[in-house]
Amino acid sequence: MAHSKKARAIGFNHVALEVGDIDEALAFYGRLFEFELRGRSKTSAFIDLGDQFLALQMGRTQPADDGRHFGLVVDDKEAVRRALAEAGVETLPGQFLDFLDPWGNRIEIVSYDNIQFTKAPNVLRGMGLSHLPKNEKAMKELSGKGMAMN
Repeated sequence: MAHSKKARAIGFNHVALEVGDIDEALAFYGRLFEFELRGRSKTSAFIDLGDQFLALQMGRTQPADDGRHFGLVVDDKEAVRRALAEAGVETLPGQFLDFLDPWGNRIEIVSYDNIQFTKAPNVLRGMGLSHLPKNEKAMKELSGKGMAMN
């Protein structure tokens, strides 16, 4: 009897967030982040993240997120902290930089240098981010998995 092989989850293509209004969502996220719009329609917009994207979909129907969230990787976590303060967005209590957008989506801001997640060199180059480093802890974690960066 043949054994079936399970598919291996290897990453994310996109994360979809429900928002109340596409124009308002683009304005809100535009106050916090520099981004390029991959595309949009009346009911959705796609924020480019290089080889991934964030999809904004009109029609939030759920209550605000509590523990459910996703980690958005950025090149400068402190710049996001400043932008949140300037926009009057309160960060959530705890050890991480989390906030709720106006539609109740919980987002954790994660610094690229401190995580195992790695963009391929050609993707970083295309995004104008070839200079982004990894800290020693992240490099050790990557190396321990046989994924050391050369």
